[in-house]
Amino acid sequence: MSNKSNVQIYKILIMIVCVILSFLSIMPFIIMFVNSTRSTFEIQQHAVSFVPSKFLLNNWRILTSKSFNPAKGFLNSLIVSCGITGITLYFSTLTAYALVMYDWKLKNAFFSFIMAIMMIPATITIIGFYQMVYKIHMTNSFLMLILPAIASPSLVFFMRQYMKPSVSPSLVESARIDGAKEFFTFNVIVLPIMKPAIATQAIFSFVTSWNDLFKPLILLTKQDKFTLPIMVSLLRGDIYRTEYGSVYLGLTLTALPLIVVYLFLSKYIVAGVAMGSVKG
Repeated sequence: MSNKSNVQIYKILIMIVCVILSFLSIMPFIIMFVNSTRSTFEIQQHAVSFVPSKFLLNNWRILTSKSFNPAKGFLNSLIVSCGITGITLYFSTLTAYALVMYDWKLKNAFFSFIMAIMMIPATITIIGFYQMVYKIHMTNSFLMLILPAIASPSLVFFMRQYMKPSVSPSLVESARIDGAKEFFTFNVIVLPIMKPAIATQAIFSFVTSWNDLFKPLILLTKQDKFTLPIMVSLLRGDIYRTEYGSVYLGLTLTALPLIVVYLFLSKYIVAGVAMGSVKG
């Protein structure tokens, strides 16, 4: 009886800890949403509040009067983020497929080279990259933000580690014996098996590219090409007064798509964890 009561106490304690951690995780988002409805004076008086105010429409008017075009920024960010996410996931999985399912002489050396590339910070190469883009007259082009995402060493490493226990070589061999072409085997047989890993990395890739400010700020100089993070960063450029309510509203507009993407793909993450536990 005492053991059962101890187990119940532990369960209650675990639930309390989980509730506290969940609240701490979503608290910044709640504060951001609430502050987007408050005035600058209210935010300066009390930065943290859980009670919405009545200045949402006023913040929206201030936001749109500062050369902030939410629809254009959203479209630009969506084009860049979806392009980067799609191209990096497909080609990274394709590279991992070549590393796992083929035997060739320099396979281990190639994988070691990929691991070495992971050690190099991306900011080191940005100067040379900008000079190259400038010389070929491709600044203010979304292609220069999307195409480099083809090479993603960390994603190749993750996909390779996931593919090795998940995709059986005999399955691929059976498809080859049946006459299936390599791209058909990869697209129709391998990709559906990799869906949990792809969904997990899709969230990380989309969030990273959506929040990226450094590279778009360097390559994009035309206002009609600005992404949402660039537009939000320019909201604090007023030397007379910063409208914090409109800044929080801009941040809210930037964060909403990320929340939607996570809610849409989270079930695949749970499925991937469950599948991994069954295999274990």
